Amino acid sequence: MARVVALVPDLLFGSRVQGDLRAAGHEVTLAGSGDALRTALPGADALIVDLTLDAAQRIEVVRATRPAALPVLAFYSHVEANVRDLGREAGFELVVPRSRMAREGPGLVARLLEAQPGPEIE
Repeated sequence: MARVVALVPDLLFGSRVQGDLRAAGHEVTLAGSGDALRTALPGADALIVDLTLDAAQRIEVVRATRPAALPVLAFYSHVEANVRDLGREAGFELVVPRSRMAREGPGLVARLLEAQPGPEIE
């Protein structure tokens, strides 16, 4: 289906995201750092970004490396509404709580790949 890069430094949750998306037919590359992200991004169809820790730093890394047309799905801790707002301001197409990412990851990626341009915040 799609080639997805996930900037998810949390290895346990990253493995869960990777497994769920692979089961849905996607090719998934985990990137645990900005350097790994730069290496993995060429040819990607979508990017997933974990904003639960160091959100501002991760947003800056994405801004510096993201090709303009690459859609981004970001997730955050539900108790940090300010982080949700940072994702919105960064122009990420989909920004959802981490719990929703855990429940609906493959569906969210499918929606991201089908979406019209412009941010959609949840």
